[in-house]
Amino acid sequence: MELFFLGTGSGVPSKERNVSSLVLRLLEKSGRTWVFDCGEATQHQILSTSIRPRRIEKIFITHLHGDHIYGLPGLLSSRSFQGGETPVTLYGPTGIKDYVETSLKISGTRLKYQLYIEEIEEGFLFEDDAYHVEAIKLNHGLESFGYIIKEKDKLGELLPSRLSELGIEPGPVYQKIKDQEKTTLDNGQVILRKEVIGPPKKGKRVAILGDTRYMPGLKEKLANVDVLVHEATFASEEEEMAHDYFHSTVRQAAQLAKEANAKELVLTHISSRYQGESIKQLEREAAAIFKETTIAFDFYQHHIK
Repeated sequence: MELFFLGTGSGVPSKERNVSSLVLRLLEKSGRTWVFDCGEATQHQILSTSIRPRRIEKIFITHLHGDHIYGLPGLLSSRSFQGGETPVTLYGPTGIKDYVETSLKISGTRLKYQLYIEEIEEGFLFEDDAYHVEAIKLNHGLESFGYIIKEKDKLGELLPSRLSELGIEPGPVYQKIKDQEKTTLDNGQVILRKEVIGPPKKGKRVAILGDTRYMPGLKEKLANVDVLVHEATFASEEEEMAHDYFHSTVRQAAQLAKEANAKELVLTHISSRYQGESIKQLEREAAAIFKETTIAFDFYQHHIK
């Protein structure tokens, strides 16, 4: 799993930071791609990456402010012209369906693929064979959500020493044994997978929050996440301004990560007032509270350990 940040600025883009959008790359072999928010010029940002719009299968919108949705109609349209034919599911707050359908209708845009739009509430969204996703409600003046993505546990590794004890030499049969619960070898020997495999690999948990005031009550829902992506629009001393504008400071984001016992914190949605050396200062402020902090920048890639 990998996070690829396409836009890390706040409401007004700057030369250094475009408005909000990030991509979560899932299974490497399948190239599954999920997009979170789609601010203006997201499709232009994608042109400078290896991301393929035709690989996008899900889009999650945190809230309906323009810096999070103005790039959506363009991206959906361009995907049709870039070989995208597989369905896309779009999740977002009430109103996202009207916004997208009206934009496409007025512009005369016809997609070559099926677009499903689901207006969400807090709680369970969906699960498949590999992931479970839920939405959590935030505090941003208008309806705003965060998303928690839970990767399901994976099979453990085969134990070569145990297979060797059973007289099974390395070869293609190893993969066969791992792929099924019970394997009957050519000599009639029956191998039960559970007896030759190590403990399961624990799945990762990633939380991607939209714009929000500091919400210490989220620490339980975010407990022990591997990566917390949190907005940090303002410097630590601007708590009053952050509260008035329904945003968070770097200190507040770091405090939540600490209280939730997160493994890593990635800060985004940085105000354009902070550039150059001031960004380093913001990072120092956060790291003083939560050491494993990174301030994302456009095109930053964060591997989920």
